[in-house]
Amino acid sequence: MIRLCPAAFAASLLLAACASVPADRAPPGAMPPPSGAAATGPTPVPTRVLDRAALARLIANKGVTLQWIDWNTRGSANVRWQGDMLLLTAAQARSGGGRLFLDGVVEEVGPDYFTFQGTIRIDDTPDAGRRCEANKSWHFAVTQGRPYWRLREFEWCDGLTDYVDIYF
Repeated sequence: MIRLCPAAFAASLLLAACASVPADRAPPGAMPPPSGAAATGPTPVPTRVLDRAALARLIANKGVTLQWIDWNTRGSANVRWQGDMLLLTAAQARSGGGRLFLDGVVEEVGPDYFTFQGTIRIDDTPDAGRRCEANKSWHFAVTQGRPYWRLREFEWCDGLTDYVDIYF
């Protein structure tokens, strides 16, 4: 929906300043908070929400695990709106070594999946000194009726299979 703005605005500013945020980008029952100050550098693409129930599950997630660290003691996963982008930051750690870290933007949320553009890093697990890090587009999906989204790139680093799960 486009609101009418004074004619003094240039056409490019009209679209940027006057476009409403589509309702499908808001968590159920609320619109995302208004954008803050403009960021420097390229502007990321707004999050596409194709399934509002899946969006609600992702926002209210119950944590993250990497099988090398612990399936029973979950780390935290923080999913929040910043303007029209859904941000995801997650971490799990074990005393004595072993860390998982995710940070980036959720690009799209569908019925049984979401895509994530950002960094995933694994340190010191399953072996001390192992470090895997990549910044790219990642795909998480629910399979076989499980109560979590699992990272679908299993052997993305050094040939070991890493199960990164975000629970709902």
